[in-house]
Amino acid sequence: MENIISIFVKSIFVDNMIFAFFLGMCSYIAVSKTVKTALGLGIAVVFVMGVTLPINYLINKYLLTPGCLTWLSADLAEVDLSFLSFIIFVAVIAGITQIVEMVIEKFLPALYSSLGIFLPLIAVNCAILGGSLFMQERGYANVGEAISFALGSGIGWCLAIVGIAAIREKLKYSNVPAPLRGAGITFIITGLMGIAFMSFMGVKL
Repeated sequence: MENIISIFVKSIFVDNMIFAFFLGMCSYIAVSKTVKTALGLGIAVVFVMGVTLPINYLINKYLLTPGCLTWLSADLAEVDLSFLSFIIFVAVIAGITQIVEMVIEKFLPALYSSLGIFLPLIAVNCAILGGSLFMQERGYANVGEAISFALGSGIGWCLAIVGIAAIREKLKYSNVPAPLRGAGITFIITGLMGIAFMSFMGVKL
């Protein structure tokens, strides 16, 4: 249990997808103009990552890892399907994203309109795919650890985009030099927030 909590907290603050790895920056910059829209996309990312990463963990453990097919037959002990990891992970993410898009369009049309093209682009959000690839690389011991990492990473990404959106709303009332308005000042603030989050690296979990 302690290890699961450690993974959860670490993935939010220390291994933050935005501030530590700069993954998912396209949506982060484009959709962070208002807190309401940023929060909507952030929750969608948390949900998609929380669902897809455990599914990809189970697929990786029981289908893709070299020698894992022995549960089907001893004759398959030498089979290695790990080369299919990338395409299968993307397919799972795309499928779940499509479901999320249909649900939001049905029940939250205003949010669907605000998110625009960036909602279906969750399917190619490198933060979500990066989560599955990190999960595979780190070799978590069980699905509980994978779920903890998924939720922590999603919440960390959501926290980052909502935080920058809140700052950008305040910047509307600030005297920002014309060449830095928009993406320019956003990148600068993101760098400063990344430096601030580096302080969590000294925390022992």
